[in-house]
Order: sequence, then C-alpha cells, then structure tokens
Amino acid sequence: AGTKETAFISAVTAAGLVHSVTRSCSAGNVTECSCDVTLRHGGSASEGWHWGGCSDDIHYGMSFSRKFLDAPFRNITGKSGSGLVAMNLHNNEAGRQAVAKLMSVDCRCHGVSGSCAVKTCWKTMSSFEKIGRFLKDKYENSIQISDRLKKKLRRKEKSQRKIPIGKEDLLYVNKSPNYCVEDQKLGIPGTQGRECNRTSQGPEGCNLLCCGRGYNTHVVRHVERCECKFVWCCYVRCRRCETMTDVHTCK
Repeated sequence: AGTKETAFISAVTAAGLVHSVTRSCSAGNVTECSCDVTLRHGGSASEGWHWGGCSDDIHYGMSFSRKFLDAPFRNITGKSGSGLVAMNLHNNEAGRQAVAKLMSVDCRCHGVSGSCAVKTCWKTMSSFEKIGRFLKDKYENSIQISDRLKKKLRRKEKSQRKIPIGKEDLLYVNKSPNYCVEDQKLGIPGTQGRECNRTSQGPEGCNLLCCGRGYNTHVVRHVERCECKFVWCCYVRCRRCETMTDVHTCK
C-alpha cells in the first residue's frame, strides 16, 4: 500500500465515478441532476456564438465522488492513519481535478449553407481515454512524500520541499515492489511464463515484460476450418487450414 500504483488506482477510480455520474446526468438518467443550466443565455453575440445544448455539469459528479469515496477515509481516526488518509484524499481529488481540467467546448454551426454565421456551444468532458492518459502521465511523474506523515503532506526529498505539491499531482509513500519476481505474500505473480510480443517496444514487449531475463520461443500449430462454401442443397463445405505461429514467453 502507499505505492505509486495505488495512487494511480485511487485517482482513476475517483475520475471514473465523476465521468460516469456526469454522463448519466446529461443523459437524463438521474433525477437529482441534469445539464449545466448556469451557462444558458450566455455567450458572445458579437462573436457570433452562444451557450446552448446540454453542457456537462460535473459539479454533481464531483460532489457524488467525494461523498462516496472520501467519506470512509474521513471517518478514520487516530494519529497513525492521519497522514495516509490525507495522501489518499489528495490522490482521489487529483483524479477528479483531471476531469475538470480536461473539460472542452464543442460547437455546432448554424447559417445558410453551413456558413457558420452563428454557433451554439456547450461544455463537454473529454473521453475517459484522454483523462486516463493524463493520469498515466501524472503516475509516471508521481511525487514521493515523507513517511513521517502528518496532516500536512511534504516531499521526501529535503532539497525539493520548497516546491509546492500541486492538486493534480499523485503522491506515494512507499517505493513499488519488484513486479518482475513472484512474491506470494504481496500477491505479485511475476512475469515468468508471460506471453510477450518480440517486436513491440511497449509494455507487452519481451524486452520490458521479461525484465531482461530473455524469452523462450516455441512454435504453435493452429488447425481451423477455412474457405467455407455453401453447397446446394444443403450443407457447408470447408477446407482444413493449418498455420504455424511463433509464441514468445518470458524466462
């Protein structure tokens, strides 16, 4: 617990709840919320656009996410947990802030022959894929904080303590374990025997997934029905096709 991976999971969970609830609000599936009515009748007439349509109202989604995910942490008492609680609350909020930060404006043109003389615009959330990429970047640049946890969170590196911690930053206390090697106590299966892609440089690539141990290659034979045709009347005639593929697994 307290690693950069748990920080990322906390942020993604909080962001996902905001995103899902807000989408349901805009779709009219939740009676307690709807579109963002505060934007109506605004805009810039001189620039030829006005607010309209159904803007995503993330305020209800943010509030719901805080009540649902933060309340259990706020009920924890005792000095030993106060710092960890503050860190978890911070990471939850970082996920919610990612949704808010990546809000964008969509517009639709009106006018003769699509001249776009007037535009109707509304605010919308980014795709969750884009939010996920943003949080993945925050994960990769997450900040280790002091394990002498108090209510005020501070960086572990003394030379960096004057640098403020941003509300969108992800925080962790403990360095991540070695996920390459099996550890039954921590529930880590390791990567031995995992199938990998020899040509990929990504996380599924053999170089990264096998952690430098190398990989084994074996040939797998696939037999399947192919080139099937309907014969009148009334059956299907197929050939048996055989393919040989190389499969790579981590040592």
